[in-house]
Amino acid sequence: MFKRKDRKVARAKRHRRLRKNISGTQDSPRLAVARSLRHIYAQIIDDQSGTTLAFASSLDPDIKSKVKGGGNIKVARLVGNLIAKRAQEKGIKRVVFDRGGNLYHGRVAAIAEGARESGLEF
Repeated sequence: MFKRKDRKVARAKRHRRLRKNISGTQDSPRLAVARSLRHIYAQIIDDQSGTTLAFASSLDPDIKSKVKGGGNIKVARLVGNLIAKRAQEKGIKRVVFDRGGNLYHGRVAAIAEGARESGLEF
């Protein structure tokens, strides 16, 4: 069984390895996903200018009013839908997906599926 510290170190190594190849541009910004035990967060970032273009999380009033709690797959899919809608309002159609060193499974995959359902391409 992994110790907590070992899992954190492994995730940090995966994240560094991923970020060497993934970078957001003005044409296709980066969709970054962060998760905690209770909540999940997504933001669209233009790395060239260093700005966040859109943000959504399980703490958003739009999502909090629909479901109770913030750390499950159902909520993650709603966050994916919301980030895609906010991106399209700003004219963003194509992004690169940054899973933040997390495995592409569960809540992280649900955000990606929700964003794809709502029209984002990656």
